[in-house]
Amino acid sequence: FKRIKNRRHLCRTSSEIFRLILKNYLLFGLGGLLRLNPYLCLMVDKMSADFLAVNLDLFKGFLLTIALFFITLFAAIPLGLPISFGSMSKIKPIRWAVRTFVWIIRGTPLMLQILVVYYGPALLFGWSLLPRLLAVSIAFVINYACYFSEIYRGGIESVAKGQYEAGKVLGLSNSQIFSKIVLFQVFKRVLAPMSNEIITLVKDTSLARVLMIAEVLKVAQDYTAYGLIWPLFFTAVYYLIFVGVLTIFFNWLEKKTSFLVIS
Repeated sequence: FKRIKNRRHLCRTSSEIFRLILKNYLLFGLGGLLRLNPYLCLMVDKMSADFLAVNLDLFKGFLLTIALFFITLFAAIPLGLPISFGSMSKIKPIRWAVRTFVWIIRGTPLMLQILVVYYGPALLFGWSLLPRLLAVSIAFVINYACYFSEIYRGGIESVAKGQYEAGKVLGLSNSQIFSKIVLFQVFKRVLAPMSNEIITLVKDTSLARVLMIAEVLKVAQDYTAYGLIWPLFFTAVYYLIFVGVLTIFFNWLEKKTSFLVIS
C-alpha cells in the first residue's frame, strides 16, 4: 500500500510540475522557463529523486527476473536429459507415458501451468498454497525441461548408427559410447535450438506476474497504471541488454565448438 501511495504521489507531482512549467512559459515566454520559482525547483528535485526510486524498483525487479531465469536454466537443462531418454525408451509404457506428458506440457500455455502448480495442490488435496516464487519456478522448470528433452531427443536420434557400431567394435560399453562419441556431436547439433529456447526463456519470465511476482515487467506495469509510460521503455532496455549478452555468448560458444565435426 505504501508503494502504491508513493506511485500516486509521483504521478500527481509530475502533473503539477508540467502545469507550472506550462504556466511560466505562457506568462513569461522562454525566460519564464529560465526563471523558475523556488517551489518549482524544489519539485524538480523531488521528481529527480522519484526518478531514481522508480529505476531502483525496476532494477530490483530485473534481479528477480535474472534469478528466475537461472533457476529455470540450471534445473531444466539436466532434467531434460532423462526425460529425453524416457521418450526414447524401448519399454513402451514408459515411452508413451513420457511422450504423453511432454505433449501435454508443450500443448498447454505456460501461464495455465503456473496457475495449476500454484492452486492445484490446495484445491485437489487441501494442502496450503506453495510460495509464489517456488510455484513459478516449478512450472518453468517442468515446461522448459520438456522442451529441452525434445531438442535432446532430436540431436541424439540424428547421430548416425554407424557411430554406435564403431564404438562397439572398439569394445566400448553403451555408456562409454554415449559419453565419449555421441555426446559431443549432440552438443554441437542442439546448440542453436537450445540457444533459441534460452533466449525465449528470458522473455517468458514476464509470465511470473500472473502470480503477482514483482519481476521487472510487473513493476513497470504497476507504474504505468498510475500514469508513467517511461518505465516500459526502460524495461525494454533491460531485456535487450540481457538478450544481447546471451546472443554474444552463444555466438562465441558456436565458434569455440566449430572444431566438432559432424559426419
